[in-house]
Amino acid sequence: MARRTAVAWAALGPLLWGCALALQGGMLYPRESPSRERKELDGLWSFRADFSHNRRRGFEEQWYRRPLRESGPTLDMPVPSSFNDISQDWRLWDFVGWVWYEREVILPERWTQDLSTRVVLRIGSAHAYAIVWVNGVDTLEHEGGYLPFEADISNLVQVGPLSSQLRITIAINNTLTPTTLPPGTIQYLTDTSKYPKGYFVQNIYFDFFNYAGLQRSVLLYTTPTAYIDDITVTTSVEHDSGLVNYQISVKGSNLFELEVRLLDAENKLVANGTGTQGQLKVPGARLWWPYLMHERPAYLYSLEVRLTAQMSLGPVSDFYTLPVGIRTVAVTESQFLINGKPFYFHGVNKHEDADIRGKGFDWPLLVKDFNLLRWLGANAFRTSHYPYAEEVLQMCDRYGIVVIDECPGVGLALPQFFNNVSLQNHMRVMEEVVRRDKNHPAVVMWSVANEPASHLESAGYYLKMVITHTKALDPSRPVTFVTNSNYAADKGAPYVDVICLNSYYSWYHDYGHLELIQQQLTTQFESWYKTYQKPIIQSEYGAETIVGFHQVSGVELSVCVFSRGRDVTHLPRPALRPRHCSPHFSFGLSSRCLIHVRLGPLCLVLRGGLLTGFVSRQPPITCAQVVFLTNPNLYLFAFETGSFFVTKARVWWCDHCSLQP
Repeated sequence: MARRTAVAWAALGPLLWGCALALQGGMLYPRESPSRERKELDGLWSFRADFSHNRRRGFEEQWYRRPLRESGPTLDMPVPSSFNDISQDWRLWDFVGWVWYEREVILPERWTQDLSTRVVLRIGSAHAYAIVWVNGVDTLEHEGGYLPFEADISNLVQVGPLSSQLRITIAINNTLTPTTLPPGTIQYLTDTSKYPKGYFVQNIYFDFFNYAGLQRSVLLYTTPTAYIDDITVTTSVEHDSGLVNYQISVKGSNLFELEVRLLDAENKLVANGTGTQGQLKVPGARLWWPYLMHERPAYLYSLEVRLTAQMSLGPVSDFYTLPVGIRTVAVTESQFLINGKPFYFHGVNKHEDADIRGKGFDWPLLVKDFNLLRWLGANAFRTSHYPYAEEVLQMCDRYGIVVIDECPGVGLALPQFFNNVSLQNHMRVMEEVVRRDKNHPAVVMWSVANEPASHLESAGYYLKMVITHTKALDPSRPVTFVTNSNYAADKGAPYVDVICLNSYYSWYHDYGHLELIQQQLTTQFESWYKTYQKPIIQSEYGAETIVGFHQVSGVELSVCVFSRGRDVTHLPRPALRPRHCSPHFSFGLSSRCLIHVRLGPLCLVLRGGLLTGFVSRQPPITCAQVVFLTNPNLYLFAFETGSFFVTKARVWWCDHCSLQP
């Protein structure tokens, strides 16, 4: 039965795309082609925070009508970055309200003189509400951070002798309210004996910093006036052939032809088609596999689309190339399948935060993160707790890192957050997420929320509606949300395809009692599975880390072993340089005692045995592999340069040993 369910899922998903809810307009990533150009606007922008009492001086004085420098002093602000940590002005660190950005640009003459060219302004992310003016003209508004938005500004740049000079002004408000995503509340403190008049604080209900600003790239790009607006691709497998289903929307002309070509990684043509929709069959297709699941993971084809349209000024052509990975996703009652094979999510929850730049996109940091993921042997991550930059997902496609794509539905902790306005906003955000990320083979599941108050009756209806809407937008992928509610009380769990659980046994409760972890973890999984008969992912677990501590390279390990509280030996050891190790905490059990290995700093606790502690006095090693031997009193901790043997209260070091479990 489970196998038939998975086959049905894999087969119906691509077919149901034809019945999916239509998304209004495309959001293709701006790529250069023979018909398209792009101009990056990253760099230094003029910046000012509105510190006025009501935060509205910029609107009252109409700062957008003339260069920002003419209305007062400005700061240099790098884009992309969060504004919070750039300045030494302490007021910016936790500023709440309107901030103003401005950049003056000179456009290429052909962009302003060629009326068959369309000029688009695209903002990669502005957290959280943005208003954009071009040369003082109100051009567009957008609510919600972490997702791109854009506007056709051709009519503003292709008029008059000075049209090549462009002034872009963006006002951003980072205030979180009960109807934003993520939500928040503003608390006014009115005791004038303690607080100045009008004093307020922003309350948030999530455990990461609310960085804000232009945190991703701003750019201009061009298309012809008749252009490829959107492409939707789904894939399936039939015997040894890959099937690529495509839908293409065109704007600017009703009289056009479309040619579609699929090229392999060696740039050889493997299939072609015509028209706005169709199916390409690839005999002997190479599938997109996750990292470490195949000898050649992350195989990508290229879908080349060529539009030829008849316009009043003559024929117009547009070209767009989309990377495509052929793969299937399915779920059974107990497994998550990729290409028909069980997939085990072995990875991390990330954030985009970094020192100084905040959530600002940074290529060196991104490449470093992916090198770390591969070094760790990770094959997946969740975009906790908001959609990451598009370039991150492109890297996942290329590296074979599987993604649970999560929207900013975090902090839904209070009953008043589950209202009709919030629901409509949440559904709109999911439309934007799916529109942007639907073609990434690395994205295998949508997550609509993290730790909502899903025990509430109102949350049950709210989550049901968001999940149902997301499935209607994309029938080809499973949908989940991440819960920390009790299995018997969770009102949203019946509607998900996969159960994702956050639990911190012996940390948030029963603190330090490691002997309870096995029983509580077993009870958790058995209770959830018995109730819902769905695959389960332990989406968060563990304990706190050392704030600000980061160590990758090999370090000298100096170890103290304690027996009944007494220091019994001291073992200095050579540098440890492990390879392809798990970043997770490792827990193991035997009939005699419990082992807890915390990696960073390393610690070992044997409950029930004589050995009660094992800690590092130097910077922690990066990881260890725990090998459980037949003897329940003997444990081997294996590193690249050697191993520890632990029996009762004795510890030995072995430089070259190869005991098998």
